[in-house]
Amino acid sequence: MSSEVPFPPPGFDDLSIDEQIEYIGRLWNCIPSQPDDAPVPDWHIEILEERLAQYEKDGMDGTPLEEFEKEVFDLLMKG
Repeated sequence: MSSEVPFPPPGFDDLSIDEQIEYIGRLWNCIPSQPDDAPVPDWHIEILEERLAQYEKDGMDGTPLEEFEKEVFDLLMKG
């Protein structure tokens, strides 16, 4: 990141959480949406290759969405 741009930008910390989230969303939308415009780090590719190999070896193994949502909800309620 260039040292010319202050981080966080001036006034960011003065915004409410909702305003900070909106700011980040608007900033995110400024990033090009073409896949070739954003480089993918090698470690991302390695993780994807590992997960694909695991899927091809063992098939689909995981938690149904409804069960996962309930687990997350329960954890948040304990929080």
